[in-house]
Amino acid sequence: MARNVIVTGGGTGIGRAIAARFAAEGDAVLITGRRADPLRVTTHKLGNRARFAVCDGADPIAVDGLSTELPDTVDVLVNNAGGNTDFDRSHPADLKALAASWRANLEANLISAVLMTELVRNRLTDAAAVISIGSIAADKGAGAYGAAKAGLASWNIGLARALGSRGVTANVVSPGFIADTEFFRDKLTSERRDALIAATNTKRPGTPDDIAVTVWFLASPAARQITGQVLAVNGGEHPSR
Repeated sequence: MARNVIVTGGGTGIGRAIAARFAAEGDAVLITGRRADPLRVTTHKLGNRARFAVCDGADPIAVDGLSTELPDTVDVLVNNAGGNTDFDRSHPADLKALAASWRANLEANLISAVLMTELVRNRLTDAAAVISIGSIAADKGAGAYGAAKAGLASWNIGLARALGSRGVTANVVSPGFIADTEFFRDKLTSERRDALIAATNTKRPGTPDDIAVTVWFLASPAARQITGQVLAVNGGEHPSR
């Protein structure tokens, strides 16, 4: 039976791979993001099971305005929007700039997930799945970005507790280095890339599809007793225990 799926940040990279996975299963997929062009291109590739809505997930007014675009019921919400906003800013020169830098990462990676989840909360079906994309940075430490992703994991614990009695699960998928995304904004040197791969046990970069299949599993009937968890998909670079 087809499900209603929402993927934020679904126009490129990991989000696009996740949306493609659900669309291939016959689900109805709504992708959101700030840029219309990537969303339009991705929707066209996914076919008639997909549609898009332009929305800045960190803007509460924009998120609230998304209400009319949502399906009446939501079976899967994937909070994928985010990224390290430090790549888009110069190094902070004073405390005001430092505060702005931290707020930008918190809004992009944590607040966006909180707002979207709250928006669809009353539309979630019994046995729905909320899956948020975290980062290995939450465990290794990476300034504002790592702190924001660590906050996402902590918030997810309370979310899982709040939604659990309805049969709704809430989990975080935590990628390591994933190739073929816009994460590094073309600023990743070959030396740094080689070092990230060498740090894994698998000796290869992760792919968007690695994350997509993990998300798909967490949304499947086979994962109904998995909730409140962080699943690391990092090739063993940072093992959990």
